[in-house]
Amino acid sequence: MNVSKVANQNGLNYTQTGTPYYASPEVWRDEPYSYKSDIWSLGCVIYEMLALKPPFGGRDMDQLYKRVCKGIYPKIPDHYSNDIWSVIKQMLSVDVNKRPSCDELIKSKLFQTYTEKLDNLDSTDNVFQKTLKISSPDRA
Repeated sequence: MNVSKVANQNGLNYTQTGTPYYASPEVWRDEPYSYKSDIWSLGCVIYEMLALKPPFGGRDMDQLYKRVCKGIYPKIPDHYSNDIWSVIKQMLSVDVNKRPSCDELIKSKLFQTYTEKLDNLDSTDNVFQKTLKISSPDRA
C-alpha cells in the first residue's frame, strides 16, 4: 500500500516509495519486507478511518520513525468494539511474525461475525442495495 517493490530472488523486497505514515517498521529500517508490510499499511488505513487521524505522527520524520519502530500509537475511540481494536493491534505489531496473514484476518472472529451478518441479510432488507441504481444497457 505504501510501497512499490522490486522482488528479490528469495521473495523479499527492497525498493520503497510512498507515504511514511503507512510504512511498516521494516520499511523504515530499510530491511527486506514481505506482504506483511501491506498488512501493517492496511492496519494504518483502518485505524485512520476509525480515529480520523493516522496512528503514527510526529514533529518531524525522525520522531515519526521512532514511533513507528516502537509501535507507539493511541487507542481508537471507545465507541468501537474491542474486537476491531484487537485486530488493529495485531496488524500494527512491530514484530512482523505476530502480524496476521490475509487468511488469518478473514478467519478471525471479527470477520466471521460480520460475514455471517451479511449472509443473513434478506436482499429486500438490504439498505445498501436500495441505494444502487442499475441502468440497463439499452438506455442511452
